[in-house]
Amino acid sequence: MDHAHLDRTPNSYVEDVSPGRGRARPRASFSSDAAVIELDGSWSFRLAAGLHDLTPGYENPAFDAESWTHIAVPSCWQMDGIPGPTRFGAPAYTNITYPIPIDPPRVPEENPTGEYRRVFEAPENFTGGGAAVLTFEGVDSCFAVWLNGVRLGDGKGSRLPTEFDVTRVLRPGRNVLAVRVHQWSAGTYLEDQDMWWLSGIFRSVRLLARPADGIRDFFVHADYDHRSGLGTLRIDVEGDARLTVPELGLADADPAGPHAVPGVTPWSDEQPRLYEGELTTAAERVPIRIGFRRIAVEDGVLTGNGKPLLFRGVNRHEWDPVTGRTLSRETMLADVLLMKRHNVNAVRTSHYPPDPAFLDLCDEYGLWVIDECDLETHGFSKNAWRGNPSDDPVWRAALLDRAERMVERDKNHPSVVMWSLGNEAGTGANLEAMAGWIRDRDPDRLIHYEGDWDNCAYTDVYSVMYPDYPSVAAVAAGQEPLTGDPVNDARRRAMPFLLCEYAHAMGNGPGGLRQYQEMFQAHRRLAGGFVWEWIDHGIARRDVQGTLYYVYGGDFGEPVHDGNFIADGLLFPDRTPSPGLLEYAKVAEPVRIEASPQGRGIVVRNLHHARDTGYLRWTWRLEVDGDLAADGEWNVPAVGPGAQDRVAWPEALAKAVEAAGPGERWLTVSAQLAGDERWAAAGHTVAWAQIGLDADSAERISPLDKPSVRVGGVSVRSPRRHGDTLVLGAGRFDAVTGTLVRLGDLPVGGPRVDVWRALIDNDRFSSLGAAWQQAGLDRLRHKVLDVEIGDDGFTVWTRISPAGSDLALLADYHWRAESGNRLVLTVDTAPTRPWSVPLPRLGVAMTVPGEFDRVTWFGLGPGEAYRDSDTAVRVGRYESTVEAMQTPYVRPQENGNRRHLRWARLTRSRHAAGYRTRGMEITGSPRFDMTVKPWSTQALQNAAHTVDLAPDGRVHLHIDLEHHGLGSGSCGHPVQPRHHLAAVPARLTLGFRPVEGGRAMA
Repeated sequence: MDHAHLDRTPNSYVEDVSPGRGRARPRASFSSDAAVIELDGSWSFRLAAGLHDLTPGYENPAFDAESWTHIAVPSCWQMDGIPGPTRFGAPAYTNITYPIPIDPPRVPEENPTGEYRRVFEAPENFTGGGAAVLTFEGVDSCFAVWLNGVRLGDGKGSRLPTEFDVTRVLRPGRNVLAVRVHQWSAGTYLEDQDMWWLSGIFRSVRLLARPADGIRDFFVHADYDHRSGLGTLRIDVEGDARLTVPELGLADADPAGPHAVPGVTPWSDEQPRLYEGELTTAAERVPIRIGFRRIAVEDGVLTGNGKPLLFRGVNRHEWDPVTGRTLSRETMLADVLLMKRHNVNAVRTSHYPPDPAFLDLCDEYGLWVIDECDLETHGFSKNAWRGNPSDDPVWRAALLDRAERMVERDKNHPSVVMWSLGNEAGTGANLEAMAGWIRDRDPDRLIHYEGDWDNCAYTDVYSVMYPDYPSVAAVAAGQEPLTGDPVNDARRRAMPFLLCEYAHAMGNGPGGLRQYQEMFQAHRRLAGGFVWEWIDHGIARRDVQGTLYYVYGGDFGEPVHDGNFIADGLLFPDRTPSPGLLEYAKVAEPVRIEASPQGRGIVVRNLHHARDTGYLRWTWRLEVDGDLAADGEWNVPAVGPGAQDRVAWPEALAKAVEAAGPGERWLTVSAQLAGDERWAAAGHTVAWAQIGLDADSAERISPLDKPSVRVGGVSVRSPRRHGDTLVLGAGRFDAVTGTLVRLGDLPVGGPRVDVWRALIDNDRFSSLGAAWQQAGLDRLRHKVLDVEIGDDGFTVWTRISPAGSDLALLADYHWRAESGNRLVLTVDTAPTRPWSVPLPRLGVAMTVPGEFDRVTWFGLGPGEAYRDSDTAVRVGRYESTVEAMQTPYVRPQENGNRRHLRWARLTRSRHAAGYRTRGMEITGSPRFDMTVKPWSTQALQNAAHTVDLAPDGRVHLHIDLEHHGLGSGSCGHPVQPRHHLAAVPARLTLGFRPVEGGRAMA
């Protein structure tokens, strides 16, 4: 190739809408036995301020770069130095808004530009008489390349490969590669993808020898007919190649075939069967992996290999808190294993093609993939989509180029079942052209695009983001709103419905996952959905004490940013599963276990589309009041895919139930891997259910749903007044306010009615949080109206109201003492008039000294739970520390609630001078929620990062009747009405008694 013409306008490419010049034609990503030189490693680097600050002649092989610094390739230059100070600029985050003026294709003069140099050695006869190809897997956002001083060309399309033929300029021995990378370019307008703006050579670089008689490209077509079990294989190859697949009986065969292969095992997420083979020429051997499968739409239903397909998916950005978008294979594997272990079966590669190694892993381990093009123009929506590249002819070549490079690179992955045109790029003729090109090139896969909500003119599925429950139900019934075009409406209604984004996993949440999943499973037209998103994009930092924490938008001084909206994943930045992921894993179980309506048995529903339940080992466990009574194996016959069966209790279980003593009896049934799988070891739990065997335990009742009852016993003591102290049983109270100040010799602050919670992201990013603050619920004042002392207790009458408002809640505290040294508190609350907002929470708050830092409870656990997110917890007896009960959301917020407790004990784990009392026991009637923290709600509300929180020497308890639900209001459905906490008359009854030596004081 003659590269001389590329030097005439050396920098015009930055603002050129074309996809690049001098590049090789796109092809499939594959490896072979041909020679390769890996160019990853340490490169010389200089960061220039823009085109006005470039280093003259730096691409010249004789240039002296000894004074330059070094940077790792691959990497994002703004992440260099993380978790310490950054060396080369700083990350910046926006969701929709472009961080540069919308003036396409122009970009600002202030355009950070990385100048890279790499010296490498090439052996004699490296190409063997063939070609040499320089491959860049990903460079953000625009770059130009020189080898040995010769300009090869330039490229755009950050998350796509770019290759250059370097045969004529590569030398034996020393070679100098120079790459100039620009942060902003015309390509920036196509890459507004709700993520950190980062730059650099962030994926691998390598030099490939391409034998003269080698394989340039190939396309595997492996179809599967579920009716006959017949696989059909043909491979389009550029090169004179032969095909060998030993398991299919093919040896030195013509790849074009077609080869009819009876009895193949199809590829699916449940059984990702790959047939290993090889394409060979006289000069090259290329290993291939073949997965037979068919993805289709049949009668409005999405099918995989002829069976209805339900995506239990996640949207996945590429992210690491230290390296940004540069991921190791080990990190990608960790993601895939976590997905498989949490019942995720599908990934949408939001919003660009991933590192090709990730798709290799999806092939191996079994994940359906929607492969999304490197295209988003969301920022144009701020200007009513004026100038949107999706409908501007001058951008058509760039958009078509991105579609072509995605399809050509990833066409041989059986995991890829849909091509997505991009995300939030409006509508337009260029998108239609992309769909047309893809459909011609690869008619065997489906096409997805969400942004054309009404027409779906160039897609194969009807895709929507964040619909509420009624909208999903309407679509399920084929009753979505009409557009007025009968032809279009008929086409859309014949499509499967897909939620490409739903259930925004930001902060504490999402709530309401179970209700979506129940609809998905009930209606064949619903093909499932993809939770937004997989991982919090927090960036690791250390404070002055060296404590690690995570930062978000605005923490680098960005003039335009979207705060912690970047922290919206099911994983915390360090890849620890959040409570939201545990909840999703539970609601997405591929096997459902339910109590048999006939009793003394279970119903097993197999939601797999291809696999029976024979791979599972079943166990049972019977507990009474949280104590193990008996356990054992359960011989559950295999249930076929899509089928269900009733299975009677094993004899040992029946006998154990009969022999169990009085108390709450709970049966837990678990389905675990019977043997090792690629993604988890034997014993991993795939599904479980907990079944209450008594009327009062089988029902998960809420104190809001049933009237309160007494804790038990009768009054044994009358209150006595000693100066400014009121004594009742084990309690000491302030005689003026009626506030409990001491339980035994344990200093206590409270309890006092509290309705405020530190706003969760779903409160803050919806109208609810503002409405609560406008109503003054975060600044309530308490007024004691009267203290009335009776023969068997006393009552404190109070009024709670915010400054500047007559909105008020009356709260009456009724105290009495009972046998067993227990104090009983019944709190009756009622609004003085109807409230226009629900309550964040309703309960009492109190404090005890910080030494009392161990918590034991009987109720739901072990993790946090809320009324619309409590599927992943089970009734049991649990123990933890106060510290371990905190959930470290990237931006601190309400967290750590333990739900439906029968009792809890707060004790000290070490000796505390001056206290004879070891702790406090709390009981509820019938149940209560509890949060235990080493800091106040106000401190939690004020904290911007986890390092802003420090224990204040007290343990802060919230003992609640109930919480308002979590919902997904940060970007999605609000809290369902049934999970609203209305301000209505309510009652909470609690018991308190001191604990000595681990037991309650008698």
